[in-house]
Amino acid sequence: MKASELKELREKTREELNLELAELKSELFKLRFQHATSQLENPMKLKDCKKNIARVQTIIREMELGIKRN
Repeated sequence: MKASELKELREKTREELNLELAELKSELFKLRFQHATSQLENPMKLKDCKKNIARVQTIIREMELGIKRN
C-alpha cells in the first residue's frame, strides 16, 4: 500500500473504514479458498491482504483512542 493510499484511508470516516475492512476480509476469504484449491497464482497476495487488514484495523483503533497522525 502506497503512502498516498494510507493518507486516503486516514481521511475516511469510521463507517467507510468498516466497509473497507469488510471488503478486505471478503477478499482474504476468496484468496484462501483459491490457495486451498491450488488456483492462486501469487501466494504473496495473502500476505499483502493480511497487512492491509491490519493497517485498516490500526487506523480504526487510532480513531477510537483519539490519536492524531499526519
